[in-house]
Amino acid sequence: MAELRRNRDWFSELCFCILTANYTAEGGMCIQKAADFSALDERRIRALLKRCGHRFPNVRAKYICEAKKHENALAALKKMRNDAERREWLVKNVKGLGYKEASHFLRNVGFFDVAIIDRHILNVLAEYGIIEKPKTLTPKKYLEIEGRLRKIARRLHMPLGELDFYLWWMKTGKILK
Repeated sequence: MAELRRNRDWFSELCFCILTANYTAEGGMCIQKAADFSALDERRIRALLKRCGHRFPNVRAKYICEAKKHENALAALKKMRNDAERREWLVKNVKGLGYKEASHFLRNVGFFDVAIIDRHILNVLAEYGIIEKPKTLTPKKYLEIEGRLRKIARRLHMPLGELDFYLWWMKTGKILK
C-alpha cells in the first residue's frame, strides 16, 4: 500500500513538472492540488487545465496521459546509480520533460545532485560574471552550466540542489516547494 501511495505521489509531482514547463510554479501547484491525474482521462485533464488558465492545455494533457505508462516505473529511479542517470532516463522516456523539468521532479522527490537551471539562475550567474547568459539553453550548455554550479557547491560544501535553490530564492524571494 505504501508503494502504491508513493507511486501516486511521485506521479503527481511528475505531472506538476510537466505542467510548469513554460508556465508558472504557482499555477502548476494550483492545478496539482485540484486533480488526481492518475484517475483522469485526457479530456478531463484538458478541461481542468483550460479552467485553470494553463497556457498549453492540449499538449500538457497529452503529455500527462502519455506519462501514465511510467507511473509504476518511477520507483525504479531509486535503484539507478546516480541523479544524472535518473535525469537522463526521465528526459529520454517522459515526453514533455527536458533537463530543467526532470531536475525539478528529482528535487521534489528527494534527489539533490542535479541543478534546476531556469532563467532566474541564469540571470544570477550572469550578473555575477560566472557565465555569459546563453541565447538558448541546449542540453550541452545546460550540463556545462550545471558543472560550474557543481564546482561552486563543492567549494561551499553544500549539495548542488541546495545551492541552486538558494540562488533562485535570491532572485525571486520565493520559497514554493
